[in-house]
Amino acid sequence: MQKLQLYLGSDRIDLFGDETVSVTQTIQNVRDIAKVFTDFSKSFSVPASKKNNLIFQHYYNFDIVRSTPTPALNKVAGKIELNSLTFKSGFFRLEGVDLKKNKAYAYRITFFGSTVNLKDLLGEDLLSGLEGLSLYDLPYTPTEVKDRLQLEPSFSSTIIFAPLITHTQRLFYNSSSSNQEQGNLYYVNGQQHGVLWNDLKYAIKVFALIDLIESQYGIVFDNSFFYNGNAVYDRLSMWLHRKSGAVSGASQVQEFSTPVSTFPIISNTYTGFPNNSVLVIFSPQSLNPQFPNAPTTVTTNTLSVTTSSSIDYQVRVFQNGQLFFQSQFASSQNVARVFTKTDMGVFSAGSSYTVSVVQQNTTSMTFTSVVWNIQGFQSTTTFNNTYQIPSPGFSTTTAIDFVISQQIPEMKVIDFLTGIFSLFNLTAFSDDGVNISVKTIDQFYSGNTVYNIDQYLEISKSTVDVALPFKQVNFEYEGLGTFLAKQYEQLNNVGWGTLKYTLDSAIYDAPSKIYNVKAPFEHMQMERLQDQNLQSFTDIQYGYFVNENQQPYFGKPLLFYPIKITSGTPISYRTDATTHQSLNVYNIPSNSIGLSLNFPFTSNINFGSEINEYNLTSEGYDEGSLFQQEYVDYVSDIFNSKRRITKVKAFLPLRIMIALTLRDKIEMRGQKYIINSVTTNLQTGESDFELLNVI
Repeated sequence: MQKLQLYLGSDRIDLFGDETVSVTQTIQNVRDIAKVFTDFSKSFSVPASKKNNLIFQHYYNFDIVRSTPTPALNKVAGKIELNSLTFKSGFFRLEGVDLKKNKAYAYRITFFGSTVNLKDLLGEDLLSGLEGLSLYDLPYTPTEVKDRLQLEPSFSSTIIFAPLITHTQRLFYNSSSSNQEQGNLYYVNGQQHGVLWNDLKYAIKVFALIDLIESQYGIVFDNSFFYNGNAVYDRLSMWLHRKSGAVSGASQVQEFSTPVSTFPIISNTYTGFPNNSVLVIFSPQSLNPQFPNAPTTVTTNTLSVTTSSSIDYQVRVFQNGQLFFQSQFASSQNVARVFTKTDMGVFSAGSSYTVSVVQQNTTSMTFTSVVWNIQGFQSTTTFNNTYQIPSPGFSTTTAIDFVISQQIPEMKVIDFLTGIFSLFNLTAFSDDGVNISVKTIDQFYSGNTVYNIDQYLEISKSTVDVALPFKQVNFEYEGLGTFLAKQYEQLNNVGWGTLKYTLDSAIYDAPSKIYNVKAPFEHMQMERLQDQNLQSFTDIQYGYFVNENQQPYFGKPLLFYPIKITSGTPISYRTDATTHQSLNVYNIPSNSIGLSLNFPFTSNINFGSEINEYNLTSEGYDEGSLFQQEYVDYVSDIFNSKRRITKVKAFLPLRIMIALTLRDKIEMRGQKYIINSVTTNLQTGESDFELLNVI
């Protein structure tokens, strides 16, 4: 018999003397190949002893004021020891207290590993709640979109970019100079057609979201898959599409801020301040405050703003870049709006102050006067400074703040991770109960230790069962609702990029059950454009994110790969209704990481075999599908007619119990096996194995 010991932190928990404790471990069960977050969990009942009452803080007594966190509300690191050797590390959580005759009798606790804890940790949290997203907020302007459309997306330093995906306008290419339809990407000087800048939206790299998840939740994934040198991961991107159609401004209000270059002093009765002191009216993305240190005492502080427009606007004052004061939105055409010390508060010595003028629509506004008067004392010296924008004032420009948290799809963090795992057949596990490893199934089962258990087998009884749990596995995306994807489905009676893997019934009569692996993303068929005039292919590929009726479409979160084109096919980029320019560098969306026929086994995010939308060939493309790259070996093994589930019992010595992981292989009777599951009695070492023969 092994001596069982439980530790919550450094405190050893008292146990009942007659309990039998077994722990079941499984990684990716043959009966549930989509189970990606797997680990162990075990519930215990421990006595309400004097020691345990202290450890669990008399939780049954709600009158006790607890000064430290209780395991009922917080997971606490702990471990299981056998003969003073660590068997498993993980976390404990108090589930409740059992009472007998109105007295505490036992505490119910659960011990679990880090991947089980991961589900609890993430809960119902959304991607939009990731705190670090604000680092990537940026303006939404014709210039910024153009710059992001031309960024090199293959490097990890590029987080936010703009792909050639339209949310409303269908694009085409016709080199006939007489064709001036709006969606025509052919550039002709003086003709205002092409892709309008605000028909494009930004996208974010998936790796940036993974990094933010790790940071916010204290998770550390290893780099066997999640590393920047892995192109299928590093380049994968999510389109920032919260709603169908055009981008809405932050907080559902279209707010536009405008920078003004100078706000100079025009009178100064105190020589202690420099005469060239400057205030800057700014957009939050281009903060450049230059205001002198505040005086010791301010007696008068008056900011006056006048506009000749009749549009509602708001005045905001920032202190060291943080919002210090903001007015209500109001219109006051040709009448000064005056804000005083009472409104804005008292200046702080050593702080910098800036002013922003914000409006709620895209109409340009003219401000004829912005004056800031400050009076007071610096030590014993009086001063009276007036700052004013130069005549005749300034006009606003239209610029939306693209707040990533308000534009990213509303998706749960756990669903996002599960979706990425299901695409690439990843599994999460932990050897130490704390740190999480992520590997493909093939990586997980490669190498590691082989344990021969012949001498430990209970030979009186064992079974060999059919391993095949189902006759067919369907691999598909939840979202297949965009225009071309729907057309494909109607023409082919199968979803774009999906796969049905079916056992050959002539070889083996499998059960009738069908299993579905569904990725919670949109999968869009891209379109490479032909020149309608010359009937030849251009270098342009784009995404048309509308429904089968060619109306703006919401859909599931869209994943794709961006590819930068330096093109012999320039496109016409429209900055407004009358202005456009020629671009010969732009990012096209793709379902594969490469376009060239020379790119071997081009990795793509189709589950099954499809024609490459860009080069219209399947050469090197079938081999690069998700099934061929990530699933084929594992699923083929499952469906192999020689595959069996062997169930045996063995009495393992402590050295093997402690060292054995689910990545290891078992050898018995001259045959090697992978471990489908193992249930171990911790006191006796009796282990019930489900083993899959290595073929």
